[in-house]
Amino acid sequence: MQQFEAQLAWQRGAQPFLDNRYSRAHAWRFDGGLQVPASSSPLSVPLPMSDPAAVDPEEALVAAVSSCHMLFFLSLAARAGHVVDDYRDHAIGTMSSNADGRMAMTRIVLRPAIGFAAGTAPDAAGLDALHHAAHAQCYIANSIKADVIVEGSA
Repeated sequence: MQQFEAQLAWQRGAQPFLDNRYSRAHAWRFDGGLQVPASSSPLSVPLPMSDPAAVDPEEALVAAVSSCHMLFFLSLAARAGHVVDDYRDHAIGTMSSNADGRMAMTRIVLRPAIGFAAGTAPDAAGLDALHHAAHAQCYIANSIKADVIVEGSA
């Protein structure tokens, strides 16, 4: 069994609370000491109670799925002899009502664009197989109910 942890810190300060107009800005701290400004999404809680410059939980979930897929893809590509020079993704998560009528992240589309070193790129079927294997191994994607779609390209 492996465990992963994150620390979260929020303080009300001098702001009122019961009027529900308090700041949602807080901080995430990870191992190694990295601290990331976090907040609710301005799409969920209007400004100025949200901080649009901070990472919101919805963005973090989409980024975690994208990052997990990439890390498995890179490992699988290396084992297969494909030299990846660069990997970029413009992942998009969609929130809508789920089957229970609750708001949920129901779909995450990954759109990786991958550059390979000359002569090492897989063919289209090989690229699809790498993406399929990476998706199957991605424990973040395996942990959520949202549909994760990969629209990969080289």
